[in-house]
Amino acid sequence: GFHRQRFEVEYKPLFQKYRYGTTIFSALASGVLTGKYNNGIPEDSRFSNNPDFFKNTIDSLTKEEGLEKIRKVRELTTFAEKELGCTVSQLALAWVAKNPNTSTIILGATKPQQLLENLKVLEVLPKITDEVYQKINDILANDPKPDVR
Repeated sequence: GFHRQRFEVEYKPLFQKYRYGTTIFSALASGVLTGKYNNGIPEDSRFSNNPDFFKNTIDSLTKEEGLEKIRKVRELTTFAEKELGCTVSQLALAWVAKNPNTSTIILGATKPQQLLENLKVLEVLPKITDEVYQKINDILANDPKPDVR
């Protein structure tokens, strides 16, 4: 879960050679990184309102990889709240924004309140130190493999 290989390894030569940045969409993994699915699928959520469209995602959350993803989100939620005083959504967006190869993040908010909460990421960004970044990486345990081509 939470795949980084393409962005951090495969596209790296483009970022370096052409000084490209990238636009990130679904930075909150269709809402999974909001923590709202940590205890099942709540009513009035994207997954409950569009079960056919999100069928594969919903099904994947009940399998081993999906359950591991939820476990990581729970751990990130605790870290965000206790160590940084923010939501896991804000932590996830700050982590993405902190990457020097990110030029734009598309926020997929479905409610005005979600947008307002997401914009508080600007207050979290200065808190993403190298130590915090490493702690997030430790929780995710998904460092991309170097390109050996």
